Amino acid sequence: MKSTRHDLILRFFKFFYIVFAVLPFGAVWSLIYVEKMELPYYTKGNVAISILFIILYATFGKVFNAFLVSLPPLTETIYSQALTFIMTDGLMYGVMVLLIKRFPNVWPLFIVFLIQLALVALWSVVIKLCYFKISPPKKTAVIFDMRRGLEKSFKEYGLDKKFNIVKTIHATECLKDLSALKGIEVVFLSGVHSHDRNIVLKHCLYNGIDVYIIPRVGDVILRGSKTVPMFHLPVWRASRYSPSPFYLFAKRIIDIVVSAVAILITSPIFIITAFAIKIYDRGPVFYLQNRLTKDGKKFRIIKFRSMCVDAEKDGVARLSSGDKDSRITPVGKIIRKVRIDELPQLFNIFLGQLSIVGPRPERPEIAEQYCKEMPEFSLRLQAKAGLTGYAQVYGQYNTSPYDKLQMDLMYISKPSLLEDLRICFATIKILFMSDSTEGIDEGQTTAMSDTPDNKQ
Repeated sequence: MKSTRHDLILRFFKFFYIVFAVLPFGAVWSLIYVEKMELPYYTKGNVAISILFIILYATFGKVFNAFLVSLPPLTETIYSQALTFIMTDGLMYGVMVLLIKRFPNVWPLFIVFLIQLALVALWSVVIKLCYFKISPPKKTAVIFDMRRGLEKSFKEYGLDKKFNIVKTIHATECLKDLSALKGIEVVFLSGVHSHDRNIVLKHCLYNGIDVYIIPRVGDVILRGSKTVPMFHLPVWRASRYSPSPFYLFAKRIIDIVVSAVAILITSPIFIITAFAIKIYDRGPVFYLQNRLTKDGKKFRIIKFRSMCVDAEKDGVARLSSGDKDSRITPVGKIIRKVRIDELPQLFNIFLGQLSIVGPRPERPEIAEQYCKEMPEFSLRLQAKAGLTGYAQVYGQYNTSPYDKLQMDLMYISKPSLLEDLRICFATIKILFMSDSTEGIDEGQTTAMSDTPDNKQ
């Protein structure tokens, strides 16, 4: 009953997001834009336009996680809503152009955007105040094995308002006495072996305890398995990355078309950036570097140079420490901030060396170091590398290789054009989020110290 009541309250809260979004748009459509049509819509047509708006708003809202109430901070919720309105209102303006057969005045729609954002921002504040008042933090236990320190992340990500950690237990100790979970409402299983995890999981389900599981690599691989009816049993078949020929063909056509159009559109940015880099230190404009793609094949990735010319004069491959990195030039800091340094990779995509979406290509030297500590890391080479990917959207620059591997394997396990499209739109959200480019510790050559196996 508690779970049902909780879900109904959330649905009630989220319903008003749609109300505050569609009412201002509906008003400006019916009062201003509909009169500009040669054959104005009547009731059914106006309802159809409103329904189309709701569908687009709900779709983009889900992609940008704009309707999450309790998990993200307030600023991220408002930012996600702003992106949702920009995409939705923008597409609806395109629909208006087709219906009116000319470009109507955009200012009324811009005013509507501001009204929508103000209403939703105010409502987000109200929602969070009400939600945490009627839903106090749940008593939570963290059970860990290979991955320690999860409890520190709750406060870092603002989850302490939703989960009150009262116990942190090693899996071995928990299995000795499951009564330690008495009175607990939520359990987080962090890097626990499957056998131990299943025992705790069953106990929690029997006793009505919610469980959040942070998977291991094997769990992610199983996620992509297919069910095959054999022996009158549901048998799981796991295999290497094997997307359909149609998917691969369509993906390649999309890569060629999108990269070619993007190169043409961004050509002025190419010229300005190249000029700025050259003027600053007279060094080369582009930076070429060996990277790995499908089946370990090497290719030369192209970037705008953002570091000093002799950044790796000692021959040691180092990951960037972000803004703290003294090797980054003033021009480099700017182009990194807005991701302009990545633009030349459009040529890699056009040539077929990269895809738009896929696991990010790693340097051979760093990949070799990762594989020595974590042999499973090579599994991400099953698919062609990409400009953006699941790990880039949901992780950060300094996310550990182990966690990046799991996210990449989640993408590889379920290849689809719809998932690629979703990742592309979700990438827009992180473009101006500074934590997505946060660097590792200065001077560190790898991020292996952050992997679960090294946290024992």
